[in-house]
Amino acid sequence: MTTALIAGAAGLVGSALCRHLMAQGTAVIAVDNLCTGSMENLAELQTNPLFQWLEQDICQPFTVTESLDYIYHMASPASPDDFDAMALDIIWVNTVGTRNLLDLAKTHNAKLLFASTSEVYGNPLVHPQVESYWGNVNPNGERSCYDESKRLGESIVSNYSRLHGVRYTLARIFNTYGPRMRAQDGRVVPNFLLQAIRQQPLELHGGGQQTRSFCYVDDLVRGLVGLMESPVTDGDVYNVGNPNECTIEAFARTLSHVAGIDLRLNPVPSPRRDDPERRRPDISKIKAAIGWEPQVNLEEGLRLTLADFATRFGT
Repeated sequence: MTTALIAGAAGLVGSALCRHLMAQGTAVIAVDNLCTGSMENLAELQTNPLFQWLEQDICQPFTVTESLDYIYHMASPASPDDFDAMALDIIWVNTVGTRNLLDLAKTHNAKLLFASTSEVYGNPLVHPQVESYWGNVNPNGERSCYDESKRLGESIVSNYSRLHGVRYTLARIFNTYGPRMRAQDGRVVPNFLLQAIRQQPLELHGGGQQTRSFCYVDDLVRGLVGLMESPVTDGDVYNVGNPNECTIEAFARTLSHVAGIDLRLNPVPSPRRDDPERRRPDISKIKAAIGWEPQVNLEEGLRLTLADFATRFGT
């Protein structure tokens, strides 16, 4: 039986990854320290014989007795709201934690997938973003704990592999949303969803003309699993995201339509420095390698996510 360890298993992507892998018959060891993840995201998996839970901070060395085939490194706070209070935790999990998972991969001869981010491109000067672009990042800015630790994490993985022969793939993940998102995440999707449910105006930061490309979580997970399980992706880096770009204002209009509410916008100053102005992945590389591209359009994904938020947070 194939066994995968998922670090960061109690988050949005990690928990969706658990479900996907278990549905295809893979045994899962779910690892999380619950600093931002929630056990509610894994509640119905606990009685499945393919599921094993391990509460663990990956910044501390640990071992597992089971033989591992795959290690997914999804562990890291990722919300800008976490960047102040958890800055050092973010740096450690993407560096020290990465080293510990690489040691585990070496011991078990397992392939490791490192969840990097579109934030390695910073406020990009190349659009859309291609994997060969090195980015435009402020190394001392408010976002640097995340941007730079992910960039360093990529370097740690690739250099460790050159020295020790561990198989790996780097996945640069773009904006992702879906059911089980953390409500107090601070990013635009959960903010807008909560405001829509509460019949409040949607807060439009910085004029709303900045762009993002939103990928539904199940699409993202299919891409991650495809990268992990394909031998052609070993030792390389891939963008994983939805290439359909829209302004935040256009996103607000789409959500208002899906929610069946009148569009009411409340323009407010942007609270964050170094916020990227444009974000859109070039996915030609992953499409050529494993044939992956998103299937869930924005309206469908928002309906599913809105229904989840209404169930959890509606009055």
